[in-house]
Amino acid sequence: MIALPHLSPLEHGGFVAAGLLVYVVVTRVRHQRRHPYAALAWVMAIIAFPYLGVPAFLLFGTRKFVRPDTPRAAAPHEAWAALTPHWATQLLAALGVSGPRPSTDVAFQADGESALVALQALIGTARQTMDICTYVLGDDEVGAAIAQQLADRARAGVRVRLLVDAAGSLKSARSHDAVLLPAGVSTRLFMPPLHNPRRGRTNLRNHRKFAIADGQQVWSGGRNLANEYFIGRVGEMPWLDLSFTARGALAEQAQRIFDGDWQIASGGAALQTPTPTPESEAASAALPPPAAAAPAAPSSAASAEPRANRPTLAQWVPSGPDFHDDTLHALLLSATYHAQWRLMLATPYFVPDEGLLDGLRLAATRGVRITLVLPAESNHRLADWARGRAVRTLVEAGVQVRLVPAMMHAKAVVVDDELALCGSANLDSRSLFINYEASAAFYGTEQIDWLAGWIASTAERGQPASAKAPSWWRDVAEGIVATVAFQL
Repeated sequence: MIALPHLSPLEHGGFVAAGLLVYVVVTRVRHQRRHPYAALAWVMAIIAFPYLGVPAFLLFGTRKFVRPDTPRAAAPHEAWAALTPHWATQLLAALGVSGPRPSTDVAFQADGESALVALQALIGTARQTMDICTYVLGDDEVGAAIAQQLADRARAGVRVRLLVDAAGSLKSARSHDAVLLPAGVSTRLFMPPLHNPRRGRTNLRNHRKFAIADGQQVWSGGRNLANEYFIGRVGEMPWLDLSFTARGALAEQAQRIFDGDWQIASGGAALQTPTPTPESEAASAALPPPAAAAPAAPSSAASAEPRANRPTLAQWVPSGPDFHDDTLHALLLSATYHAQWRLMLATPYFVPDEGLLDGLRLAATRGVRITLVLPAESNHRLADWARGRAVRTLVEAGVQVRLVPAMMHAKAVVVDDELALCGSANLDSRSLFINYEASAAFYGTEQIDWLAGWIASTAERGQPASAKAPSWWRDVAEGIVATVAFQL
């Protein structure tokens, strides 16, 4: 029989003290800012279960790579500044995010069939480079079809790179290697749990979703490359989701983000915030605004005046360990205080931190019309439990929370008539504070109206959420899940 080591109370206390010291030193030295309840969860875990808590912290506790000297990005060119909300673009520039630029041929896909057609069409147009980043690569019909098409492009002389998150595709990431590798497709797993090039970063997952052809066309949104996002699993309907295609600036910015992620996956030492080069910023600044474009007049829910048709200005808002600040969370929080008459949000998982929850509640209190669309039952039961308190708080504040009777995986936000977001980020703490994420910010009238219409029509399919208090044990369970499972 194996004899377990016996520790005296003094030795045990010394181990706990050492574990807390490790937490303090690592947090301070690496500038790992955490919200109070996340910090409390780690401290309590180290105190209560030190022999598990300390190793878990060393494995999963890292949150940021970069130091707090993130360079400020160039402010929007004055030709475009009047067409974008100053509060949003100035904030993002201060956080090191590349500014809005004109994009063309922006088109959304609300159903899986059209999304798959758009993705395959984009891959088919690649002549020099084809880069794909996905969280899930399914071992199914959709995964096989995309893998075969990538292999075909590689055989045609296109440089093809496929970046797959190792945790998101734990069982299926290598299932298509027999097709991809002989054709010359370069594949990388993002931070494999067992062979991680950056030890201690196992908890940092790449949730971004891009397909970029020749650096000039991009397909993106909330869809992973698996059956449930496009054609549905056997006997099931496909999930409600959103994706979009675009040409120009959005593709160029996505390419820079992908190149940085590819370097991280290779274990490269350079971990730089993906800011644009001075040459690219200067080139975009030289572009004149369309002659017909004019600033949109302030509007309200009761306004009957037509808005000016703004050009398709857009930018990526990436967030994650490669940014010192939590850019998406900062933008959303700022939006709750700047919104004048409406906020519309759609997300599969809703586990906000206290700051964002208070911002939404206060916005509703001051009269902003807020619509929040969630699936009645998502594919993650813990997420459904964790959202309970936040949903009841918002319903009591007057927020229209609608529960859709289908699995909805779309992620979209609309702020007044000024800004719309669509991309990979959920409104939960893992997406906003831990994962590598990216959402496109659209400032054009057509894109804002389209996303607002989609959220409104989807909300009509749902039932209103209730503010009724749950049983005491359910309330306690929800609190535990929300505090622990979605913060660490």
